[in-house]
Amino acid sequence: MNALRTYDDYRKALKGDDRIIIKFYADWCPDCSIFNDFMPSILEEYRYAEWFELNRDEVPSAAEENGVDGIPDLLIFKKGNPVARLGPHNAVSYERVRNFLKQNL
Repeated sequence: MNALRTYDDYRKALKGDDRIIIKFYADWCPDCSIFNDFMPSILEEYRYAEWFELNRDEVPSAAEENGVDGIPDLLIFKKGNPVARLGPHNAVSYERVRNFLKQNL
């Protein structure tokens, strides 16, 4: 998973035509730690997808642009536009994340 550390990194990631997935998180977030526990299995299963992570506290403008209030928040983009979102209450369950990806990729 590639880290998007600046707003410019974020904008560059959105430029392609392919679907990309961005995980919004913060270092202090306990639910993000739960998400990270099962993330290796998700990445293995969906290794064909292009994954990014973005620290909401380090790049707040990207989070605000996408209405990211709670974390972890998983967004799928196509051609630079968000097409699907899995909000923080659902992103802490392996099965919910897996089902979300199965339906939207």
